[in-house]
Amino acid sequence: MTATLAAGPRLAIKNILLGTDFSSCSNTALSYARAMARRYGATLNVAHVMPTINAILVLSPEFGMDAAVHEDERIQEYIKQIESQLQSIAHQVLTPKGQVPDELARIIEEQGIDLLVLGTHGRTGVRKLVMGSVAEEIFRQVPCPVLTVGPNVCEASPEAKFRHILCATNFSRDSLAAVPHAIFFAQEDAADLTLFHFIEQPPEGVQAKTRESLLRRLNQLLPADAESRYHSRSMVEVGELFASPAEGILNAAERQKVDLIVLGVRVARGVRGLMTHLSTTTAQVLTQARCPVLTVHG
Repeated sequence: MTATLAAGPRLAIKNILLGTDFSSCSNTALSYARAMARRYGATLNVAHVMPTINAILVLSPEFGMDAAVHEDERIQEYIKQIESQLQSIAHQVLTPKGQVPDELARIIEEQGIDLLVLGTHGRTGVRKLVMGSVAEEIFRQVPCPVLTVGPNVCEASPEAKFRHILCATNFSRDSLAAVPHAIFFAQEDAADLTLFHFIEQPPEGVQAKTRESLLRRLNQLLPADAESRYHSRSMVEVGELFASPAEGILNAAERQKVDLIVLGVRVARGVRGLMTHLSTTTAQVLTQARCPVLTVHG
């Protein structure tokens, strides 16, 4: 039996990290990170991990040091553009050299980061990175929640308030870890909160009693004083034949017109483990959602 949360979670957003490659998706992620920094009075750390000289020489051996100088000049121009957008916000721009996952994890630890914000590029983003190991390492190494802004997401509003939040759970320990974060944002923004459970259609269907039991389990996740702080509802949905959990989550988010999806994730070690998990439900939601997706480690 799932225990009721007696009170709202004690979370704080004081330090935000934006990982950027200066792409259009990263620019949209910047608008969310900037708006949230204003909203919570947080410091915004912007990090672009630059390749080492050796990496540049491997990628462009015919140009050698000229390629390194050109890359540095290009990055400095992007940094000027970002600085001009952050004048009213406490911030710093970091350009460490090394491997992206390692450097982001180091900054998160050293700066006490509460939230990592990333932009994804759809098929050229997380899904492509699955075939390497960058995505796996980022999701596995960083201990803080990750707000992912996909290619279908529009820019954030200046006040960065969420109006309707969808928190999807399958009642596993990993997925339940996300519920307090969904409640936190719902309380902060007085937003509508939907706790959502998707059932893949079994051959014999789902009995009404099963649905009622699941709804009770969802309701037990809410604090006793939930309705005095925000409007909440629980929803159990049975998918059509062969419908995937990702489709169920995305369709529910579209119908409910949510502006934040919250997921608890468990990232298995090893590329095969990542491909099994991130390349299915989580990766599809990250890259196809029309709103940001907050992922929380179990």
